[in-house]
Amino acid sequence: MASYDVIFIGGGPAGYVGAIRCGQLGLSTAVIEREGLGGTCVLWGCIPAKALLASADLANHVRHAADFGVNVGEVSTDYGVAMKRSRAVSLQNSKGVEFLFKKNKVTWIRGTATLAGGMSVSVKSADGKEERHEAKKAVVIATGSRVRGLPQAGLELNKTSVISSDEALVLEKAPKSIAIVGAGAVGCEFADVFNAFGSKVTLLDVMPTILPLEDADVSAELGRSFKKRKIDVIPGAKIANVKVGKDSVSFSVDAGGAKQDLTVDVVLVAAGRAPNTEGIGLEKAGVKLTDRGFIQVDQKTFQTAAKGIYAIGDVIGAPMLAHKGSREGHVLADQLAGHQTHPINYGNIPNATYCHPEVASIGLTEQQCKEKKVDYKVGKFPFSASGRARTSGETEGFVKIIRDVKYGEILGAHIIGAHATELIHELAVARENEFTVEEIDLAVHAHPTMAEAIAEAALDSMGKMIHA
Repeated sequence: MASYDVIFIGGGPAGYVGAIRCGQLGLSTAVIEREGLGGTCVLWGCIPAKALLASADLANHVRHAADFGVNVGEVSTDYGVAMKRSRAVSLQNSKGVEFLFKKNKVTWIRGTATLAGGMSVSVKSADGKEERHEAKKAVVIATGSRVRGLPQAGLELNKTSVISSDEALVLEKAPKSIAIVGAGAVGCEFADVFNAFGSKVTLLDVMPTILPLEDADVSAELGRSFKKRKIDVIPGAKIANVKVGKDSVSFSVDAGGAKQDLTVDVVLVAAGRAPNTEGIGLEKAGVKLTDRGFIQVDQKTFQTAAKGIYAIGDVIGAPMLAHKGSREGHVLADQLAGHQTHPINYGNIPNATYCHPEVASIGLTEQQCKEKKVDYKVGKFPFSASGRARTSGETEGFVKIIRDVKYGEILGAHIIGAHATELIHELAVARENEFTVEEIDLAVHAHPTMAEAIAEAALDSMGKMIHA
């Protein structure tokens, strides 16, 4: 039996960041992880998907290269090559986490963990050997989440004709036709990728809009952009009569009374994720779950119902985002080392969708402001009026800022357009520090930049916009 101050179960963004921070603070730390380090984000999510999106973006830019005076001839794509590049990027990132473990004296224990009573953990390695380790301060569950199918709709994952994002990331070639069920961030990103690589894409969601968690103006703008690229967008879709074959899937779609039959080579199910709570020994250890199956914790301390056992990341619930889990890992590590910490502001965690045009947001949507009966004003600036956007040919989209009428507080911000996932952070910092739209205006923004659109949207919310 080996003894550590802290043992993390799971080496994803929550677990590995927490472990590295513990190591920096002088706590002896181990991470139990059966796959490579980095978790879903690095191996099967954020990183490889964004590598594919970079390939898709390049393909689309090259197709319009002649508009910039660059003649490249006929453009052809190879999904298999892009896939192998994305896997290489993932492996490089995973190796980077491994290096950081060594640098910060964090021990990686390879195997599958089970809570074994108190703060001891049993680990079973791939060759079947078992060993037990003890934590002096804490056992931290950071087992993340996994993809899920839609068996209730007849779309059980079979990894050939009905796939998840995991299988999509290792396809050797893009299918001729693909239906993507679920138009959240993952669904929209893969719609972008497969469209760029020549697939006939149908994007469906039971909700009345795509990206249903985003502001309605943003969802509508992305829908228009996708339709221009000949992505068939079907919101409010009910699927029935599913017939799954080895090489194709057929089904009927009813979207508000408009009915059609579809047959595609592949269906990609992108309808959410499930927490990894099975097989860890939670019940025996006294760890309780919520009604939705997530681990129940004190939101400030991450303490579960069992003394000395904590949980962070996707396994404790929404928002199921890598950066949210990483922040939880960092804060928990500081707490375990006896440092005073600043509580996480869960109302100020940015959302980011990396399709093209990109989408990013923070805070309240306009609909949520209406529901809360907040007295608000909207400021909006289109990228079509931005000099910098025109120079790069990236004029789709806008910046939308919602402010409180009385005090100028930034209630929410929504960006759709090139580099939206980078631009949102000015507004994240502003909201975290309680800046007003007037204070955004006081900061001089360089010209010409995409970020000027934020300043202009702030001005518009005050009735003072200059360039549109």
